[in-house]
Amino acid sequence: MTGSAVGRRRLDASVPPEYEQPVRPPRIASRRSAATIAVLLGIAGAVGLVGSVLSLVAVDVPSVVYRPSAALLTITLSVLLVHRAGGHMRIWVSLVAVLCVAAAATEAAGLVATAAVATGVVGSVLAVVLTEPADGIGSTLREYGVALGVAVSGAAGVAAWNAQVNVVVFSVMVVGISLLVVLGLVWALGEGLHGLSRNHLAILAAVATVLLLLVVYTYAVRSYGSTSVINAIDSAIYNTRTTIGGVPRPVQAFAGFPALVVGLRLRSQRREGWWILVFAVLATSSVTTALVSPLAYPSYIGLSIVYSAVIGFVVGWIVSTFVLAPGTKRAARRVESTRRVEPPRWAGLR
Repeated sequence: MTGSAVGRRRLDASVPPEYEQPVRPPRIASRRSAATIAVLLGIAGAVGLVGSVLSLVAVDVPSVVYRPSAALLTITLSVLLVHRAGGHMRIWVSLVAVLCVAAAATEAAGLVATAAVATGVVGSVLAVVLTEPADGIGSTLREYGVALGVAVSGAAGVAAWNAQVNVVVFSVMVVGISLLVVLGLVWALGEGLHGLSRNHLAILAAVATVLLLLVVYTYAVRSYGSTSVINAIDSAIYNTRTTIGGVPRPVQAFAGFPALVVGLRLRSQRREGWWILVFAVLATSSVTTALVSPLAYPSYIGLSIVYSAVIGFVVGWIVSTFVLAPGTKRAARRVESTRRVEPPRWAGLR
């Protein structure tokens, strides 16, 4: 071997990237039929969203349109989620459709509450899985906006159901079910825990630790804190609300939304980014359940979400910069590998 042939092994960036998962064939063979169904689905979703949003604004519209609009929106979001996840459309969408139609037609309290839970879960999970991998700040902001937009749509649907529920129990149910659903999806998309490297497993542990500390600290302060401390916190919340119109939520700003940014950027290089996005569901599910209480002020909730999202993006971008930085000087000198690819936004991931 000559001296010119000896050197550092470099990454081969000439091979086009391929998606790791097997993807099911198109559900509808005819492109024209598929395009027609997509247009009809878009129109149905828009109608359902507009009707749901009308339940939040002071517009003289008959209240009879609210729950049917929520049902239409939930069914549309369910179709998108099942298609994106590669699930059985006839089974899952049919179940959701039967539930929503029955709830809107009978207005039975139990059915309405269950339909509202379904709306919150579908909206929070779809907000995460409908995103695409992002690298630069422009693409990351775009996907961040997509996730927020879907989650806010879910929140409008939940509000339109106007379910008579215990807010705490409802929120816990939506968060718990959303986590179970997204864990099942991520387990397949991220190839299980054995697909995690040591560094990325450490990132997961760090995010879980931050979340646990936030929850424990909040509970401890509210349960065992002195009266002066609780009054000081309540006073700070009140002053913040009266000054800027909203209050950032710690779990959203320092755990859920940062995890969304880190997961989006990490997905552009490794499939392990899906595991980070599990924690993003904590933010999206808290958004979809934000308007479940009829006493909630949409303007206050909206501003609080905006402030949390801004803080969360900044924190997530800083953290992702360290996460994506090369671990060694040798890694920094290597030829950059091709970016990881995934199916388009409106295609199935499996």
